[in-house]
Amino acid sequence: MNTQKPQSKIAVVILNWNGADMMRQFLPSVLKNSTEAEVIVADNGSTDHSCEMLQQEFPTTRLIKLQQNLGFAEGYNQALDMLDHEYFLLLNSDVEVTPGWLKPLLDYMDRHPEVAACQPKLLAWRDKDCFEYAGGAGGYLDRYGYPFCRGRIFTEVEKDTGQYDTVVPLLWATGAALLVRRTDWLAAGGLDGRFFAHMEEIDLCWRLRSRGRQIVCIAESKVYHVGGASLAQGNPRKTYLNFRNNLLMLYKNLPEAELHTVLRIRTLLDWIAALKFFLTGDINNAKAVMRARKEFKRMLPHYYAIREDNLRKMVAQSIPERTHFCLLWQFYAKGRKRFAQLPMP
Repeated sequence: MNTQKPQSKIAVVILNWNGADMMRQFLPSVLKNSTEAEVIVADNGSTDHSCEMLQQEFPTTRLIKLQQNLGFAEGYNQALDMLDHEYFLLLNSDVEVTPGWLKPLLDYMDRHPEVAACQPKLLAWRDKDCFEYAGGAGGYLDRYGYPFCRGRIFTEVEKDTGQYDTVVPLLWATGAALLVRRTDWLAAGGLDGRFFAHMEEIDLCWRLRSRGRQIVCIAESKVYHVGGASLAQGNPRKTYLNFRNNLLMLYKNLPEAELHTVLRIRTLLDWIAALKFFLTGDINNAKAVMRARKEFKRMLPHYYAIREDNLRKMVAQSIPERTHFCLLWQFYAKGRKRFAQLPMP
């Protein structure tokens, strides 16, 4: 008699890099509350005792060992290439999940085949009444590529009072807890491995939206995110990756009619950001912005064909969730620091 357990339709995949302590703290909540999923840890070439700890303390959890640190983007690409579940859920190692968190996500995706990806409500682990920076209740972009969320604009984070519990179209869902259909993942080509880390989930979601697919947040599901487990806010490496990858994302995905205008204005805005860092004595972050712009120009030839391919597959030139206002102007000049105050379409 065949007693092999049938494969789950969903794989919850946690990418780990030197995060033994985080895994020990948060993996138990994932295992306890994700019985309908296969929970898999993909180790991204850790040099701490992560693999040994997992094998000793969580021996029944499937472990995929990658030989080196490939970054968030390519690490997930290679791990998910080994899987054939109907759904992938990319989960950060510093996320505490709650009872019943998966069912609302799966139920919604099953009922709405037009939706490519979704996220739970992302709340702060240290202050569970507040949204968390990395995703809140789902994200958007302004005209010049600045990301913001329902519940978070720049560093201003709102308390969660249920004000963003309705399901609405989004431009992007957080990579801290991203549920995506395998078919959509494959059709879009997964994450951009050259990004290494940061902005990769926004780039993926933008490609999916441009091809007519939908992104949503299901607030009935909630998780708590620590944030900054790999690189803390203000780290020059994080600044470099965010600025570089944001520029690459704009180049890859902007319609031809907007590309040159947006990139010219971004040049000015990036110089202003670097000057602000310099005037406040943060020389390393000022240098990080300039290095990001230099690297963006160096990498452009690699993206000519990628951009052309994206434009060929684009079915929606104008996406309402990529707004046409300047977030910097709204925030600093107009004093609009809550999502509900923005002139959303």
